[in-house]
Amino acid sequence: MPVPSSTDFRPHRVVVLALDGLLPFELGIPHRIFGRPRDALRRPLYDVVTCSIRPPGPVETDADFSIQVAHGPEALATADTVIVPASYELGPVFELGVLTDELAAALAHIRPGTRLAAICTGGYVLAAAGFLDGRPAATHWADAEHFQRIFPQVKVDADVLFIDDGDVLTSAGVAAGLDLCLHMVRRDHGAAVANEVARRTVVPPHRDGGQAQYIQRPLPETQLATTTTARAWALGHLHEPLQLRDLAEQESMSVRTFTRRFREEVGVSPGQWLTQQRVERARHLLESTDLSVDQVARDAGFGTAQSMRQHLQAVLGVTPTAYRRTFRAGAVEAAGSGTGRIAG
Repeated sequence: MPVPSSTDFRPHRVVVLALDGLLPFELGIPHRIFGRPRDALRRPLYDVVTCSIRPPGPVETDADFSIQVAHGPEALATADTVIVPASYELGPVFELGVLTDELAAALAHIRPGTRLAAICTGGYVLAAAGFLDGRPAATHWADAEHFQRIFPQVKVDADVLFIDDGDVLTSAGVAAGLDLCLHMVRRDHGAAVANEVARRTVVPPHRDGGQAQYIQRPLPETQLATTTTARAWALGHLHEPLQLRDLAEQESMSVRTFTRRFREEVGVSPGQWLTQQRVERARHLLESTDLSVDQVARDAGFGTAQSMRQHLQAVLGVTPTAYRRTFRAGAVEAAGSGTGRIAG
């Protein structure tokens, strides 16, 4: 991917909508994640700004301080992506599913085709504006039943971390917002760039959107065996045709016990987890090496190019060749400069 000239270069504009009652942590997530990526010339790949639904001024948070926002709602008209973090003071949006006049006027600035994303209860804003009609959406598990009742036209998924529905993305609460924003960076610029952002932020580089957001269970006993060793072992043997019993043997467990413990700890089955890891390995190899598609398939543990093609097509919506063409050169450039679509 050629480096854009200085005259052609324009960072992707992310506008974060700050509403009264916002959660400071979730407001900071987009700035932390999108503020990190750089191209080979060390230019920021994103331009992140915060705006209010009112003229520039203070916005109240759910903490004992307010924040000073420098941009009014007009900034939404400049956005390539709009992100709505959670708020605890949505009023009629949360209670009745309708926008206030002030909020509706602000959202009217958003241009058609703008990518929209919401963290946690920010999804109520997108739903009240009609952006989620007929679409799947994620939200915090504790609000899912209420969300579905208020917005019956939305297909609420109470279990997943986030959902990517193309031009509209939604997530569960708090840390799931990190997963969502990293996913968007990964979708825009590839796994290498997103992984470097995650490394600098000291968070896991990838949690699949379909991973369970909440598992209710008693606290584990102090000496209770885990599946950590098996997972570490599997990552070193992804190129091999691993069986469930191979993983269970690493923990000296029966297959049945191992499967139950694994799902309790990770939120998905061992088979689903292995596929996720192999897809990530394939993405990395396609981005960063000149290995043939057949060799990438073998090294990632898919066995054949056809098997890998089917898995990548299902998860990313593209073939291995198309993925490499889109991301490999850009990822190599970003890695050389020191910086670093999975459907929910």
